[in-house]
Amino acid sequence: MSSIDERAWFKSSYSGSDGDACVEVARGAQVIHVRDSKDQRSPELALSPTAWADFVTYVTQD
Repeated sequence: MSSIDERAWFKSSYSGSDGDACVEVARGAQVIHVRDSKDQRSPELALSPTAWADFVTYVTQD
């Protein structure tokens, strides 16, 4: 398993000009990691790719 420091975290392009009011996401081999961009040492969510896809579909619906 990758350590937190080795993960390639990214933020949404919708995160605002300061870039600190959003979540960050890192894709793993079998899990999607999600964390608060303001507190990078806070607990992370670990979601299956299917659960992540379902979440993204839900939040992007009109």
